[in-house]
Amino acid sequence: MDDTDVMILELDKRIAATRDNIRQLVEQAAAVTGIAAEEAAADRMAEQEAVLAELIKARDNLTGGKP
Repeated sequence: MDDTDVMILELDKRIAATRDNIRQLVEQAAAVTGIAAEEAAADRMAEQEAVLAELIKARDNLTGGKP
C-alpha cells in the first residue's frame, strides 16, 4: 500500500466520521427548541457540511474523481 492509498483510507475514515457528525446534529436539531438553539444547530451543520465538501474534494483529487 503506497502513501496515496493510506491518504485515501484516512480521508474515507474522516468522511465517514463527518457524515456521522452531521447525522447526529440533525437528530439533535430535531430535539431542540428556540431560535438561538436552532441557529446554533444550523451553524454547526453548515460547518460540518463544509468540512465534508473539503474532504470529498481532497479525496477526489487523489483518486481522479473515481469512487
